[in-house]
Amino acid sequence: MRSARWESEMRALRIDEIREATGGELLCGREEEKISYISIDSRDVKEGTLFVPLVGERVDAHRFLEQVIAAGAKAVFTAENLTEAQHEVAAEAGTAVIRVPDTLRALQALAGWLRSRLLLPLIGVTGSVGKTTTREMIAAALSAKYRVFKTKANHNSQIGVPLTLLDIEDEEIGVIEMGISRPGEMHIISELVRPAAAVVTNIGTAHLMELGSRENIRDEKLKIQDGMQKDALLFRNADDAMLLSGQVRDGITARTYGLAEGADCRAENVGLVNGCAEFTANIRGKRVAVKLGVPGEHQVLNALAALGVAEAYGVPLAGAAAELEKFKGYRHRQQIFERDGVLVIDDSYNASPASMRAALSILHEMKNRRRIAVLGDMKELGEAEKELHREIGAELAAAKGAECLYTLGDLAAELAAACRERCGADYRPELRCFSDRESLFAALKALVKPGDALLFKASNSMRFSELADYFLGQGGQEAH
Repeated sequence: MRSARWESEMRALRIDEIREATGGELLCGREEEKISYISIDSRDVKEGTLFVPLVGERVDAHRFLEQVIAAGAKAVFTAENLTEAQHEVAAEAGTAVIRVPDTLRALQALAGWLRSRLLLPLIGVTGSVGKTTTREMIAAALSAKYRVFKTKANHNSQIGVPLTLLDIEDEEIGVIEMGISRPGEMHIISELVRPAAAVVTNIGTAHLMELGSRENIRDEKLKIQDGMQKDALLFRNADDAMLLSGQVRDGITARTYGLAEGADCRAENVGLVNGCAEFTANIRGKRVAVKLGVPGEHQVLNALAALGVAEAYGVPLAGAAAELEKFKGYRHRQQIFERDGVLVIDDSYNASPASMRAALSILHEMKNRRRIAVLGDMKELGEAEKELHREIGAELAAAKGAECLYTLGDLAAELAAACRERCGADYRPELRCFSDRESLFAALKALVKPGDALLFKASNSMRFSELADYFLGQGGQEAH
């Protein structure tokens, strides 16, 4: 996430408002000046910009202050004292310099100050897997009645969420993705968002390295309740026992969604047509027929969460279901395209054991094609990383889910090894392991032929999206 922008001059902020919101000290510049753009990237400075220099593990962006002032920044934060030379440069340029104790906390304080002045309800979405798709489905369902704001891309961190909040304009309701990777983050984000309702999709193994156990992951995710007011709604996946064992705060109204009997929002008569689910949604006794435009039976859960939220906010379920049918997925997340006779399943954005299983289940259904699974390392799984990769490999062998398995990375090689060990005489897929993307790429170009189904799945750092984009090309046509 680099920046947040307001298109409307009505949402421009004065320097004195920013100083009030952050408790900062104006070192130079005029309080009546206005800013209309916020950037955390020194290369992204334009008219009306407030530059926020964040201090990272590798780079302290304070070193770019003179550069952004010269580029025309209207204002900058600083957690450091200005040198005499910096003060002269800022004064000559007419740039307001606001000193704050911590630039990230100042950014969050500014977002919190603005959030307190916004009247629209915000729906928070968190969980180990499926946050982005669930966010998009909720936004789609709500759009049957409201002008909806939603998080852009994956801007769900304690940096991305403040910038997201600062981007809200005149929408009537909003859907905010809220992600965490270490202890304490969800409390900060929830206090900023102040969700009127929240959805927790599941508790998986992503970020085990930082959080230590699934119980810790659950407890941290459920801190989404910290910023919620009395009578706020909390939607939990009824099919996730670990999630249901977590604590619901006093005063929070809890609802469930899933396939389990007794769920407040559940699916009946689920079937697959061309890989996409069709079912009857029973939302607290109100039934509606649903056809999804994204592949995979697991998408039923995401749709149920969306319909549950929509019903809670008075959206007619028929209209919400119609909008869900139009939703075709999010870039690099379980999208299916066909080009030159090759069916490409592009799920290359990220990977965890749960999402890897979901992607392989989609490939498994493509039984009238040669199925090629291109799998890479799943990151941030902690001490159990090898075991978790091997579990996927063993399950792939048991399901006979692919005719070819090509892997990239040391951990994915463990997956392939487990698959090879579990294969019987009646199932012998072609297995190849690669240590560099270039060799994998060359092998795939020689392998893939019309009629194949080709799955790309790995953590984002493996850069599989570039491989998927090649096979999609400019002429890729969406299959669903």
